[in-house]
Amino acid sequence: MRNRIFFKLLGAFLVVIVVSAVTFDFMLAGAWEASLRSEIERNLTQKTQLLAHRVETDRSHSLADIAAQEGQAAGARATIIDTTGQVLADSEANPSTMENHVHRKEFVAALAGQVGVDERRSATLGVPFLYIAAPVSGGAVRLAYPLSDVEAVSSQVHRRLALASALVLVFALFVAAVAATWSARRLDRIVGVAARIAEGDLRARVQETSQDEIGRVAGAIDRTARQVEQSFAAVQSSQRQLETLLNSMQDAVIAVGDDGNVQWANQPMDRLVHKRVRLQAPVVETIRDPDFLASVKAATTTRAVKTARATSIVPGRAFDVTAAPLPGGGAVAVLRDLTETERVEKTRRDFIANVSHELRTPLTSIQGYAETLLDSTPENVAPTREFLEIIRKNSARMSRLTEDLLTLARVESGETRFDMEPAPPAELLHDAEESFREIARTQGIDLRIQDSPTPESLPPVLADREAIHQVFSNLIDNGLKYGASGGRIVLGARTVPHAVEFFVQDFGAGIASEHLPRLFERFYRVDKARSRESGGTGLGLAIAKHIMLAHGGSIRAESELAHGATFLFTLPAA
Repeated sequence: MRNRIFFKLLGAFLVVIVVSAVTFDFMLAGAWEASLRSEIERNLTQKTQLLAHRVETDRSHSLADIAAQEGQAAGARATIIDTTGQVLADSEANPSTMENHVHRKEFVAALAGQVGVDERRSATLGVPFLYIAAPVSGGAVRLAYPLSDVEAVSSQVHRRLALASALVLVFALFVAAVAATWSARRLDRIVGVAARIAEGDLRARVQETSQDEIGRVAGAIDRTARQVEQSFAAVQSSQRQLETLLNSMQDAVIAVGDDGNVQWANQPMDRLVHKRVRLQAPVVETIRDPDFLASVKAATTTRAVKTARATSIVPGRAFDVTAAPLPGGGAVAVLRDLTETERVEKTRRDFIANVSHELRTPLTSIQGYAETLLDSTPENVAPTREFLEIIRKNSARMSRLTEDLLTLARVESGETRFDMEPAPPAELLHDAEESFREIARTQGIDLRIQDSPTPESLPPVLADREAIHQVFSNLIDNGLKYGASGGRIVLGARTVPHAVEFFVQDFGAGIASEHLPRLFERFYRVDKARSRESGGTGLGLAIAKHIMLAHGGSIRAESELAHGATFLFTLPAA
């Protein structure tokens, strides 16, 4: 690791140094050469203009002498031409043997009245020349300066720059190697600390004092390590608390991963299966109940809470299974032992049923004897008749209570068998309306069936006609008792997905919202004084609720004060 970092840093430094040296060499040499050429061109231009001036003014010397003298003085080759390009004089060659110069670039500009400049390599000598021409009367003059010396000096400058760059490169490489080694060691120390943290040593620290970028990285790692250490300690504390809490529960808890293997189980689960639950093993090795396994699988796949009843985990015992999805996949299941609860509940139902059954005969006798005594007691014996009437009313009320208790106990225990068959909703509504039509009329209440949607257009439902009639009876009776101030009661039905929803709506005083969640509890009364006056037992809605549950349906209430109340129940479509 350290070597890789060292060579990467050294390579980066080397690239930067080489690029910098080459750029510096190129720019410096180029700038120097450009400056030198510019100076030569300026001086040669001045000398060319002096040559042109002498040609114009010197009448005592021939053109050949002027060209020879000025060429020698300028250190360049002097040439004089006429307007046709014919060479009149040249400091280094015989004009008669020279070709016409009218098309030379510098002479073209000079003959046009401007100073002409050109640079090209001589075809005969193979040496680059700088040519500058100036106009004169009847032609032009030109100086040609060889640039071979410039090239030689440039080569010498390039060599010296290359040597200096090499020396600088060696020194820079040494410095870069030292810096790369130092940085690599610091990074290697940081990587080592990070590896220790990854292996679980959360106390490892870099302890870097430098404030550069590497120092800031080291400081960030140290801060992260401290935060992770604190968070890990908090997680461990929470985990211990959670394990203590789960182990102190009476219910068995088991966590299953999305691969079907056991992730965790509390001590009650170990006691339940009479062995230590093996972690990271398939859950089917611990619990083979199909309902339990199905609920755990459903919670894992659907990401929703699932409930089930398991009866084969332990022979003779029943468990309520609640499986909830885990955030990271899988599910956690809670098994609550219902054996004792169901035994107590069965005892309670049996007790209520037995007591209700046993009370029926004496209550019937009391009620019968009270009615007989009332019939045989003269009208003028007022106190005696009053007492007998009280006995008769209370015995009748107790008889209704025992009948409702017995009905509720039978429905809850499953003793009552419902004869399920397809039934048209219209017939169920009409049966209920006919049974209470006369009672409602005598009380001045309009009882009718809602026309829209037409009941005859609704699909048949799967129901026991007598049980549904009892539900309608309880709901309509409540409407007559507590919603009579509204003057009417409406029955109706409408389709919902896979079911038909029936409703009984009154327009009386309504029910406060805080009472709605508890309306279907046994013996719960909204207005206890009025319920006693009307002779209600407080069990009618509880009976209706359990009948709906036995049908696979549901029942609920909607109401607002001063806006009446609506009771709705659903039955599955046949």
